[in-house]
Amino acid sequence: MKRFILAFALLGAIGVLGATPGPARADYPDKPITWVLCFPAGGGTDIAARLINTQLGEALGKPVIIENRGGAGGNIAIASVKRLPADGTTMLVCSSAFVVNPSLYASANYEPLKDFVPLMVIGASPNVFVVPAQSEIKSMKQFLEKAKAAGGKMNWTSSGVGTTPHLAGELIKLRTGIEMQHIPYPGAGPATNAALAGQVDLYTANIGSLQGQIDGGKLRPIAVTSQTRWAPLPDVPTLGEVGIKDAESDTFQGIFVLAGTPQPVIDRLAKELTAILSRPDIKEKFDKIGLPVVAEGPAQFRARVEREVPRYKEVIDKAGLRIQ
Repeated sequence: MKRFILAFALLGAIGVLGATPGPARADYPDKPITWVLCFPAGGGTDIAARLINTQLGEALGKPVIIENRGGAGGNIAIASVKRLPADGTTMLVCSSAFVVNPSLYASANYEPLKDFVPLMVIGASPNVFVVPAQSEIKSMKQFLEKAKAAGGKMNWTSSGVGTTPHLAGELIKLRTGIEMQHIPYPGAGPATNAALAGQVDLYTANIGSLQGQIDGGKLRPIAVTSQTRWAPLPDVPTLGEVGIKDAESDTFQGIFVLAGTPQPVIDRLAKELTAILSRPDIKEKFDKIGLPVVAEGPAQFRARVEREVPRYKEVIDKAGLRIQ
């Protein structure tokens, strides 16, 4: 009888515990967090991560360690994180390459929303179309007219094949029907130098990387790819304002956790990151690097990924872009 009563009591306790589930890991985190970055040190992803990793570590009570794993357009880092346990102690920090690579790279062995959970967009900045200061072109409308008349003889460049600035240009071609020759350069530095020297007709780049040259009058902006005008360039119209619809694009920097990460862990991380990104001093630091804070949480970030993966696939497929 005593054994029966004890067994009954144990079952009742288990039932009570099951009826009110607690966090999957009440002690989370019980060890340092690792952020695996898609690109080498010094780039936009690295700079953005280092502006907030210390603050997140302080909020969680464990350090957030940054590990740069550049290569293959971000695919090396993504693949390395994909193989790890989904316990919230290792996260992926990546740019818009995350939504581009599945369509661009034959070797991209991941499904964005099956293998990962979008956690937080740190910040995002649009791309900008600029012409050399010595160019006779003063507006995007004028450029489009000249490009149509030239029949494919005009050229343009970007910071690299498959980057969001490159795809922004391909999107312009797709939406307007113009033809122009893309001249690839190995990185933003050589491409910027070519634009400054007047060796190309048009240059597309992340707006933050060109703010200095624009402010100095060395490059002339003719359109931005955001939905609304960029505050530091109030006189530069959006693509929508010049009649090019459904061509908005930007470059985001975001944090991802593995699919299967416990929901309480996701909620905790999102809460702490939102609080950090809401701080005025943090916003000021991000503004200085041309990457305004966005702070889109899991639901909004997931919607962004759902929207951007097919958009870039359309552009990549129609442009015939593919990297083996």
